[in-house]
Amino acid sequence: MTIKEMQRVLNAKFLYGEELADLDAQFVFSADMMSDVLAYGGKCSILITGLCNPQVVRTAEMLDIVCIIFVRGKMPDEHMLALARGKNIAILATDHYMFTTCGILYENGLQGGA
Repeated sequence: MTIKEMQRVLNAKFLYGEELADLDAQFVFSADMMSDVLAYGGKCSILITGLCNPQVVRTAEMLDIVCIIFVRGKMPDEHMLALARGKNIAILATDHYMFTTCGILYENGLQGGA
């Protein structure tokens, strides 16, 4: 599933990275604790989270995650978006809760990374 397809099915907004919209992803991981992402999210290319701080982008960079999807209407600030631009990580935001977001993506063919 491409980032563009995820954006469409989640009714999400691109906050950064529309030029990355055609990247394909197979595995997704969701967590609000970045220690869990580091411990269990190694195969993932997409991170779903409600945590909205710069550590999210730094964690994604360490694991070569290509897209972060913020849930529950969370909006990263300009500092976080600048970090994402510098690391070439797409940023999406959706109003869906994390459980719903995961369910929609699973229903559309994405698998968990662990």
